[in-house]
Amino acid sequence: MKNIYKALLAEQQADGTIPHHPYHKWRGANWVLLQLAELGYPPGGRELIPLRNQVYEWLLSERHLKSVKTIADKPRRCGSQEGNAIFSTLTLGISDQRVEQLISNLVKWQWPDGGWNCDKKPSAHTSSFHETLPPFRALALHARITACKTSRRAAEKAAELFLSRKLFLRKKDDTVMDPGFTRLAYPAYWHYNILAGLKAMAEAGLINDPRCRPALDLLESKRLPDGGWPAEVKFYRFSEETANGTTPVNWGGTSRIKSNPYVTADALFVLRSAGRV
Repeated sequence: MKNIYKALLAEQQADGTIPHHPYHKWRGANWVLLQLAELGYPPGGRELIPLRNQVYEWLLSERHLKSVKTIADKPRRCGSQEGNAIFSTLTLGISDQRVEQLISNLVKWQWPDGGWNCDKKPSAHTSSFHETLPPFRALALHARITACKTSRRAAEKAAELFLSRKLFLRKKDDTVMDPGFTRLAYPAYWHYNILAGLKAMAEAGLINDPRCRPALDLLESKRLPDGGWPAEVKFYRFSEETANGTTPVNWGGTSRIKSNPYVTADALFVLRSAGRV
């Protein structure tokens, strides 16, 4: 794991920052911190403070905040950005008082159905699973750490967006909302899938809600003969280049017959939390 940490942080400059926009895919500070948090990087690392500052300064900048538009009475905001920043810095033990402003902004931008959406079409009326999962994880974590009632209520509303659809099925007829939701991936980055949704439910203590069962059943059905789970799709290109969409870490690729260790670790976490293994 130390080699992976080293690769993710390899572009740090003398001042500790990474020379990309924080949202540069997948090498910007926002994504690096998220991956370190997911992988269990030792908390409290002072070497991560410059990356935290890059992310916080971006998300709290006047330019960024002015870009949030309210259309048809709904704030159009990619909540995954603030959500991932809050989740990663809390998990890594490097948050400061600015995290409270990020949380306040997220709650202010939450839609009536419990989620977030950056779709600027006036007709958009339902929150995005992609944009809601990171805020849900972040707010649930903040509520656990601080006992903040506002974060807890917001997280509960977000959870209901997923649970009311059994994490991947339409309300009206129980058909699959999006085929992509059923495909396992690691890292998923901002993309939603059932494994990411189930992991968030497990973290929030909601994995035993009966509405998680269809997604749990589907996850179990994907287990391979070798005992693990595959990565069925990937959203990165392993390369030494720093172009958009590249990563310095080989996450194992995809395969129909060979398990992926990262997907398998998350699947086992979920199923153990649900008492299924």
